[in-house]
Amino acid sequence: MEQPSCMREFSRYTILSVFGTLGVSCYILADTFFVSKGLGTSGLTALNLAIPVYNFIHGTGLMIGMGGATKFSVCKSQGNQALVNKIYTNTIYLAVLFSIVFMLPGFFYSRQLALALGADMAVLEMTVTYLRWLLLFSPAFILNDVLLCFVRNDANPQLSMCAMLIGSFFNVILDYIFIFPLHMGILGAIFATGLSPVISILIMLPHWEKNKNSFHFIRTGICIKIVKWDLSLGFPSLIAQISSGIVMITFNAIILNLEGNIGVAAYGIIANISLVVVAIYTGVAQGAQPLISRFYGGGNREQIQAVLRYAIFTILALSAILYLLIFVFAQLIAIVFNSEYNVKLQAIAVTGLRLYFISAPFVGYNIILATFFTSIERAFPSHILSVLRGLVLVIPTAFLLSFLWEMVGIWYTCPVTEILVALLGFVIYKNEQRKEKKYEN
Repeated sequence: MEQPSCMREFSRYTILSVFGTLGVSCYILADTFFVSKGLGTSGLTALNLAIPVYNFIHGTGLMIGMGGATKFSVCKSQGNQALVNKIYTNTIYLAVLFSIVFMLPGFFYSRQLALALGADMAVLEMTVTYLRWLLLFSPAFILNDVLLCFVRNDANPQLSMCAMLIGSFFNVILDYIFIFPLHMGILGAIFATGLSPVISILIMLPHWEKNKNSFHFIRTGICIKIVKWDLSLGFPSLIAQISSGIVMITFNAIILNLEGNIGVAAYGIIANISLVVVAIYTGVAQGAQPLISRFYGGGNREQIQAVLRYAIFTILALSAILYLLIFVFAQLIAIVFNSEYNVKLQAIAVTGLRLYFISAPFVGYNIILATFFTSIERAFPSHILSVLRGLVLVIPTAFLLSFLWEMVGIWYTCPVTEILVALLGFVIYKNEQRKEKKYEN
């Protein structure tokens, strides 16, 4: 009877988590749509240059939140309440620290950062404005990520999903109001995005009423051991987000040389659709994570493997559907964001959509596998996969393939990188299984 129960629980957590992460991905997607309609190609280019910074902020929030919440789930399943509270408190300490780190460049170095990201005079001021306020809103983004992870892992995935969806809904509404009726331009876009996590946090407040939560903020000093747990277990989540930012920075630099601002705007469409696809995969992974960590804490190996199988099957099924939709509707997707009906932008974007997303099933598999290793406190294999995806392979592959085939090479970079990492991940997983069986024998 355990297996059906596990399947039902996996379905519940995953569906709620996917809806929630889709909501978060709409932060930037809504900006992209309304900016493209209100500010045209220049606005879209400025937004695409600034988005990698959002990846770093969101990645930091997920690193702290996923790292702390993973250890929280294991300790909770073992009944160690004192350690649970220390983990939560130290995770909040880290959130405050990293918020300060991001806010400082927002106050003092947003122009220098915009120039470093490749903004020219045509888009510089819009890029500076978006970056400045994005960085100043970083405490809201980071704290929201942390609380979402803890609330979801505290057996309340419904509230976590509602918080993300309602926050994203308000983002869409405020985007429209600020950009069109109020004519706030790029400033309106980032204000709408920055207020969304604030609304999400307010939605989660009922979890603290009448002691519904099993974690509490306590008086305690910074515990280096807990900080190491948070950073180590959450590091793959950081790399998963940072890799998107690094890929965007690298691609933007190469595409600027190949096709100029129009090429960057076209890539902005692909990058934002990619945010949605990755959000779906992240939702599946985050839905499986609390279950895997709980079964791991309870020593239930069979259920761990069952959840992993469900997650991989879900990823493969979703990938087939997503790629089919993207391939068939590539023209329509591109034209939605091409408000000026630029023929060159349309052609670049359509080709990119159909080639770039060949990587879809391999991206999903790699995210699931990295999350699986983190959930069972095997941080090192997860680190290897994440670093290879985000840093070691993707950058040299982008330069090599773009040198050989220009824009077509750019679009093939992600599929080639993710396939190589997926093959290595499968080998590592089988090797870990052999080690475990040998240890048990």
